[in-house]
Amino acid sequence: MDHRPSPPFGRLLTAIITPFDDQGSVDYAAFWRLIRHLRDTGTEGLVVAGTTGESPTLSTPEKIALFRAAVDAAKGKMSVVAGVGTYDTRESVALAEAAAEAGVDGLMAVTPYYSKPPQRGIVDHMVAIADATDRPMMIYNIPGRTATRIEIETLVELASHPRIVAVKDAVDDVDWSVREIQELPEGFAVYAGSDHVTKDLVAANGVGVVSVTAHLAGREIAAMIDAIIDGNWDLANELHDLLAPLNAALFAEPNPMPLKGALTAFWDDVGQPRLPLVAAEPQTVESVGKALDAVIEHRDR
Repeated sequence: MDHRPSPPFGRLLTAIITPFDDQGSVDYAAFWRLIRHLRDTGTEGLVVAGTTGESPTLSTPEKIALFRAAVDAAKGKMSVVAGVGTYDTRESVALAEAAAEAGVDGLMAVTPYYSKPPQRGIVDHMVAIADATDRPMMIYNIPGRTATRIEIETLVELASHPRIVAVKDAVDDVDWSVREIQELPEGFAVYAGSDHVTKDLVAANGVGVVSVTAHLAGREIAAMIDAIIDGNWDLANELHDLLAPLNAALFAEPNPMPLKGALTAFWDDVGQPRLPLVAAEPQTVESVGKALDAVIEHRDR
């Protein structure tokens, strides 16, 4: 891929958390407020009910309600991408159909987890989901959570499907990702799936990032992406270095534990994670706060 494709869902997407109330139910009012906060701080698209949204512990009715709430709150000013992938192809297809009916702009399907399918099984799984609706689809490649990497040859095959338009790359191997970008066909979009590799992947003709850190520093991430595209490497490197401690602190414990603790401490109450995740340790939230203070100080210069 010699030229950077157009981003099908925007350059800065936020993998939005799912707020819970004191009873452990989805807090849709907080979800709505958070979407408006993200819109106002640089986010161009939302990924709803992904890993950061605690999808493994959300029921199907909760996911569908979140899709509808996100579409309503976004008001057409941000794209809404629905996380519909599970380890069950039939369930994923049904969820994709419900998401399309809810009015989302796109779908995201993670590699089937736990069952560790072969590459040909991954192809059939993804094609079945893509065939279920008329919405464009992003594949989510995160072997650290699924135990199976979607190989480059498999991605190239899937990219021939007219509705499979992007991949969220959380492989965390920059050399592998650069080869992936080079081998994928023109027009296929690669998003960084881990905040710490955003600079490297966008520099290699990736289109942007599906971010966790954007909950707290969306303006800076958007500015870094713009700087890379504009060739302003002094600014891009400055912002990358500024964001690095915040990225690290947010992943000091399993995501989204530190993020939820930080949002409650520094933005608004978003509740605790659902078991088996638990509240982040106080020192982790303190570390996020210190890194965030540096970002805010830079912002206020």
